Amino acid sequence: MTVRVSLGATAVAFILGTITTVAQTPIKEFKPVTDAMLSNPDPGEWINWRRTLDGWGYSPLSQITTRNVAQLQLVWSWAMHPGANEATPLVYSGVMYLPSPQGIQALDAATGDFIWEYQREPAVARRNIAIYDDKIFAGTADAHLIALSARTGQVVWDRIVADNKLGYRYTSGPIVVNGKIVAGMTGCDYYKTDVCFISAHDAQTGKELWRTSTIARPGEPGGDTWGDLPLTFRAGADAWIPGSYDPKTNLIYWGTAQAKPWARAQRGTDDAALYTNCTLAIDADTGKIVWYYQHLPGETHDLDEVFERILVDVGGRESVFSMGKIGVLWELDRQTGKFLNAYDLGYQTVVTVDSKTGHVTYRPDVIPKIEAPVEYCPGPGGLKNLWAMAYHPETHAFYFPLKLSCAKSVFHEGPPRVDGERGGVGKADRRSVPHPASPTHLAEFVAMDSRTGKVLWRRRNPLPYDTAVLTTAGGLVFVGDYDRYFYAFDAATGGLLWQTRTPTAADGFPITYAVRGRQYVAVPSGPGQGVTAGHIREVLPQFHRATGGPTIQVFALPEVAR
Repeated sequence: MTVRVSLGATAVAFILGTITTVAQTPIKEFKPVTDAMLSNPDPGEWINWRRTLDGWGYSPLSQITTRNVAQLQLVWSWAMHPGANEATPLVYSGVMYLPSPQGIQALDAATGDFIWEYQREPAVARRNIAIYDDKIFAGTADAHLIALSARTGQVVWDRIVADNKLGYRYTSGPIVVNGKIVAGMTGCDYYKTDVCFISAHDAQTGKELWRTSTIARPGEPGGDTWGDLPLTFRAGADAWIPGSYDPKTNLIYWGTAQAKPWARAQRGTDDAALYTNCTLAIDADTGKIVWYYQHLPGETHDLDEVFERILVDVGGRESVFSMGKIGVLWELDRQTGKFLNAYDLGYQTVVTVDSKTGHVTYRPDVIPKIEAPVEYCPGPGGLKNLWAMAYHPETHAFYFPLKLSCAKSVFHEGPPRVDGERGGVGKADRRSVPHPASPTHLAEFVAMDSRTGKVLWRRRNPLPYDTAVLTTAGGLVFVGDYDRYFYAFDAATGGLLWQTRTPTAADGFPITYAVRGRQYVAVPSGPGQGVTAGHIREVLPQFHRATGGPTIQVFALPEVAR
């Protein structure tokens, strides 16, 4: 095992205000990353957020299999800076680029040896970064997009995209589409005469090329779905999880979050509130919305549909799949946005979804009214949340990490609306309670057939799964949980094949990659989401949360076992 600290004796620092670049051994040879590489990555590389632009979360590596995965051992680990983690490492040409709570680090992917580090305050957005040409790209907590030299970590450009004083910020990083850096803005719970958006930027300069609003403005198509609310009070539709891209259609598929305030009674409109809770299909060249599909019109519980979009061809159909907090797997036609299927896991109690048309009807008894107690499932964190599901082409299945809970809530009248004030989320007392279908287990890991919606297997867990899902050609599916376990399951049967313990809650996006013929599996861990810990204690008062800073652990087979 190799454990390295980031500031060696030979480190050289470049400091500018609150920005620091530390380079110990700059990368000498670097082959620029091309669009062709991003569209069809080398099997040993992980150079997109979910490895491929279609969002599968799947690796074709098969050195680690169902037969030998039990022999996995820790080969190196790395302690990151304190703070929230939720990281997705990238690996290219034997180098791991790791988003850290306070910046970005480059490490030798085979040994964990330090190469360079970039530190920034305010912080770099967690969850993901992007690589293209000879640069690493990231969003920041103060609504900048930045480009760093992949060789040295030095800043190439720094572009202010929006005014952080108005609440704008990035909590996830960009994707790269045909040389464009495409990122979704969040922080849309402040009242202002502007709205959230998705924007594309030139990779060489950061210059904005197009900007697509995620809220329909007054007088525009769909603007009447907000009633007579002025633009200032049309909040929400954050685009806080990265999208996917299909070169064949030249469309970017991106999810949007709920309207704010959360409850209809608080925001003063009962209509659809476009383009909240939508899948948007955006022309990659122009930023024009080619089609949209709204999954939950006029959503009213903070149960958004913002998460990853996965592009899979099923039965001759070119489809885009997604799942939001209510635990319904949606299938749409990638070309037209036509509704194809909706598969409800059966745990939500807020809507009825017509499986033939996709039409959504809210149950009248669970629509919140001001100061009136209301009970519904799922609870505030949803069944499915930010931890990405994955697809496996051999099993034709999706794999979902779910949290099973319900809510007892009271929604309150908010303060007077004032331009520039944070009032968009609304006031509510929301308490998680056990789900009646699973009173002693807070989580479930589910495999579902993409062609039929049939559940292939389920695995209950006492505490929530707290990582994204990783699938591999070795017949494996990996996931971690809040109790510091990291698991490998048989993708076909759900059988547990291997598990280990991480120092803190497994908390991020696991990846797998290869260096010089050896396959590695990496999993971040961290302090976990504070909101998750609070919800767990409400249901399991005896729960004790492991404390400590974020790390990454990397596993491989023993040399003799390969």
